[in-house]
Amino acid sequence: MTISMSSASVPIFVSMLGNLSKCLGKARAHADAKKFDPNVLATVRLAPDMLPFKTQIQIACDSAKFCVARLSGTDAPSYEDNEATLTELEERIAKTISYLESVPREKLDGTEEKQVSVPRRGRDPLLFSGEQYLKSYALPNFFFHVTTAYALLRHNGVDLGKSDFLGAR
Repeated sequence: MTISMSSASVPIFVSMLGNLSKCLGKARAHADAKKFDPNVLATVRLAPDMLPFKTQIQIACDSAKFCVARLSGTDAPSYEDNEATLTELEERIAKTISYLESVPREKLDGTEEKQVSVPRRGRDPLLFSGEQYLKSYALPNFFFHVTTAYALLRHNGVDLGKSDFLGAR
């Protein structure tokens, strides 16, 4: 059996976003136990010139929804990027998962050769075949931001491990 574009995208995005949401729950519990406002975690960074935690979550969600939208030819939901609390970030993840699960498999399967254009500010768009886009751009970008979000929480004392990142199986 071959792997389909739908099975190589949506379940991975949904699973990892679900794991990320659970990590946010652990972050809230950590803040409660240590008696600090959990929402300060929304702005943490590993370095002054990197994007903050909340932006890592926003980009992870955007990476998943735009990948599925570009491949399926559906319209991705628009978010304002104004989340400031862990609860709002969890809601963004939930909205993204809902959208991903709403896209029929048939819209994704068979898009391996579809031409995908990724716009860039002030530069020519990146051009890919559907399979190339999924494998060499969308999934690596998604995992970069999910991993960075995980690392930011872990760096700030949240008791997370590999099973939180991958999801208990």
